[in-house]
Amino acid sequence: MMRPRLLRFLRRAALAGACCVAAAGLALFALDRADQAYPPPLEAANAISRQVLDRDGGLLRAYTAAGGVWRLPVTLDEVDPDYVNMLIAYEDRRFRSHHGVDPVALMRAAAQFVGNGGRIVSGGSTITMQLARLIEPRTERSLAAKLRQMARALQIERRLGKDEILRLYLTLAPYGGNLEGVRAASLAWFGREPRKLSLSQAALLVALPQSPESRRP
Repeated sequence: MMRPRLLRFLRRAALAGACCVAAAGLALFALDRADQAYPPPLEAANAISRQVLDRDGGLLRAYTAAGGVWRLPVTLDEVDPDYVNMLIAYEDRRFRSHHGVDPVALMRAAAQFVGNGGRIVSGGSTITMQLARLIEPRTERSLAAKLRQMARALQIERRLGKDEILRLYLTLAPYGGNLEGVRAASLAWFGREPRKLSLSQAALLVALPQSPESRRP
């Protein structure tokens, strides 16, 4: 027969467990409602340069998009696979497995921050978090801004598959001057479509968005 003390403990544990489950359910419901009320502005990624094409679909001329930027549409099939693989390895090696935020990368960035006397070595941003910053640019660098990026990244991952996230990143990433997107950069810097990049050209374009003005050719 159960002792009264043990019985009281089990009842309290069961009540605490039920409260935790209810609280988690309410939190998920609140997050879902907030996600629906404040969706990420993905339509910003659809503003591309107007193009003039030949009868075979080749690019003859392009005009700047809103903001005076050169931004050309591109799909993953139109980009050299080595470039895509290098990009993921360089920017976000767990891109295919995380849900927008990479806790391992964030912990590494925090450890580097502490170990380097408060100097930011890496931000721990995933490709999805970078996309969130590109579609909703902000100049501030703060904890609040990073948290907003993380929240937006989670929202984006709920709506889009990994290949679509990559496509949008490849369309919007900065490559120096008023060039945005890997296709505009490949044509401007090397005079070739991104599916024809050499290994050295692909390597340069992988690193360029991190510091586009200082690293551009």
